[in-house]
Amino acid sequence: MSMSVRVRLIVMMLLEYAIWGSWAPILGAYLTDPRSSGGLAFSTSQSAAIYALLPLACIIAPFLTGQLSDRYFASERLLGVLHLLGGAALLVCARAHTYGGMWIWMLIFSLFYAPTLALTNAVAFGHMKDSEKEFGGIRVGGTIGWILVGWGLTMLRNVTHGITVHGASDCLLVGAICTLALGVLSFGLPHTPPKREGVNPLAFLGALKLLKNRDFLIFILISFVVATELQFYYILTGQFLQHAMRIPAAHVPGWMTLAQLAEIVVMGVLLPLLLPKMGIRKTMVVGILAWPIRYIVFALCATHPNLYPLVLASLTLHGFCYVFFFTVGFIYVDRVAPPDIRSSAQSLIALVVLGVGAVVGAKFTGWIGDMFTNQATQVTDWRGVFLVPCALTIVCAILFPLLFRGSAAGGGSIDETEQATA
Repeated sequence: MSMSVRVRLIVMMLLEYAIWGSWAPILGAYLTDPRSSGGLAFSTSQSAAIYALLPLACIIAPFLTGQLSDRYFASERLLGVLHLLGGAALLVCARAHTYGGMWIWMLIFSLFYAPTLALTNAVAFGHMKDSEKEFGGIRVGGTIGWILVGWGLTMLRNVTHGITVHGASDCLLVGAICTLALGVLSFGLPHTPPKREGVNPLAFLGALKLLKNRDFLIFILISFVVATELQFYYILTGQFLQHAMRIPAAHVPGWMTLAQLAEIVVMGVLLPLLLPKMGIRKTMVVGILAWPIRYIVFALCATHPNLYPLVLASLTLHGFCYVFFFTVGFIYVDRVAPPDIRSSAQSLIALVVLGVGAVVGAKFTGWIGDMFTNQATQVTDWRGVFLVPCALTIVCAILFPLLFRGSAAGGGSIDETEQATA
């Protein structure tokens, strides 16, 4: 891969995830803040319903654009058109002040943006000679983009002294600018023509045969539950830091990037070091244990704003939560699935985690948030809120090591098989 191609692909990933990172960690606070402070004063369940739109679009996306990119249009051109349309929708969404308006325009944006998550990977993989060695160096641009946009929003809020810009949501406005910028730059990406091969949009259903493998079934079920609890972090952490920990709204985007900084360290340093030594099963157990620890810290500190440094430190656990469980989980799927259904198996776990699990989790988070919020005073019992995902992830942390053995399709342990092969 030439340096020119590498730089363009890194910039593509940087902007792709800057779009998501501009609003995902902090939009909840804007949606539920009182109108007097510039927010929209929606209920937690309404906020969660808006957060559920992108996962819903991730379920629908393969049916909408899979055939277009595989058979008819160059991926980089389709990427450009989708981002330009999505950026325009997000601009309108940034100025929406009613629940109905916000919901419909976020849905439109999500339907345009969701397919680009796979398309950017397709463009990157299409120009790699050794994806195992090259993809990590390209994909890390996305994590850097998420961090940079958080820092940028922190600086913007310190200048504007609020969470809006001329009546528009600052995070959605920045997201729209990033989306439009990537829409323009996409036409300059390396040419990635369609393969013109018939691809069945329902191909991932072929992976359902893997559910006969007891370990794979347990992995899918635990992943689904953990994915639902992930939404408590995405939807509520920004509000929690602002309302319970009394961290100024201007500083919240910057502090939230601690999670991504930790993700880079865990992904780039700890995972390559520990995975070969610990194996898939033990590494995933460590990852799943990090979930209840984070929520325990949130719950214990909920009524003690002076303990905010401990809460901020616990944000770094996201690196272990996500990388050691979900990233290693994708590696497990790649190893357990036979070659002829490997792509289908990856599609299945993505559907469970990024699609159905996220939609159900968003609805569940909204319901729990409203249950622990006094509707008259709009005061939230944050300890009660976070004890719910804490309890559920503790159950997962107990059941997973007891039931999951990490067996391959043939019945033997993956880690033992690899050691014997070595």
